[in-house]
Amino acid sequence: MNSPISLPFRKLPARYAAVVMPLFLSLMMSGIISFITTLRSIGWQAITLQGWLGAWALSWVVAFPTVLLLLPLVRRLTAMVVQMER
Repeated sequence: MNSPISLPFRKLPARYAAVVMPLFLSLMMSGIISFITTLRSIGWQAITLQGWLGAWALSWVVAFPTVLLLLPLVRRLTAMVVQMER
């Protein structure tokens, strides 16, 4: 099945999905969470793009390896509570 989005480069082989999916997930989650925590701690008036991006970078440096390390555990826990298709 072809992707509806056409990218200007070749796709990576399927074996890279185990790293690419956590990469995207950690980027999005750390970005959202760092924005919310930055906003809550300093407010709308004081928030700057530079300040938020700095918080995001630090959050992502922690988030990506954490996701990689915890993903096998999360998969096992999920399999314990979800009927997996065969």
